[in-house]
Amino acid sequence: MRDNIPRPPARVVEIGCGPLGGFVPELRAHGYDAVGVDPEAPEEPGYERTEFERYDGVDEVDAVVACTSLHHVADLDGVLVKARAMLAPRGVVVVVEWARERFDEATVRWCFDRLQPSDTGSDHEHGWLRERQAEWLASGEPWDAYLDHWARQEGMHTGQEILRQLDARFVGRRLENGPYFFPDLHEVTEADEQAAIDAGLVRATRIQYVGTVR
Repeated sequence: MRDNIPRPPARVVEIGCGPLGGFVPELRAHGYDAVGVDPEAPEEPGYERTEFERYDGVDEVDAVVACTSLHHVADLDGVLVKARAMLAPRGVVVVVEWARERFDEATVRWCFDRLQPSDTGSDHEHGWLRERQAEWLASGEPWDAYLDHWARQEGMHTGQEILRQLDARFVGRRLENGPYFFPDLHEVTEADEQAAIDAGLVRATRIQYVGTVR
């Protein structure tokens, strides 16, 4: 994030910081004027516990950042319109996202083969990938059908839709794809997943986007 946003004391708003505060603690520690917006944000200074669409904060910020939060928002159009409106003329938007439409069967099987063992006591042994594995097996459906059903049930946007809407409002300066699943896998590093991507074993589902105001 810091490689792509203005230097401190720039004003930064994070969309969907989550209950742990997202990037806000580190940004504030490095001199940024950072605010995290999320209905489940920490109840302490520096956070607003509300949906971003309803956030009524500072008039102008230097950067808006969002990490794996846009594919969950109910009103993607409303969120990005608001983000664009609050950015300063030289403002930047930095997004890390997930292209769930690239989560094909080869990729999911590679992930499932590398899940945390069930007897370690780790939080990952009951994580979202383990839940997807159990639901898929119980459904009896082909993977593509199950994935589509799950995504519609969760109201998820595709990576393609997120990029389309970003490009409608910002000038894209950087777009990269890369590893996404390694933090939730057992003894798998980012380099390991990238090697599997390079070998054609899995698809690159992480999106990294940097845009500026038109």
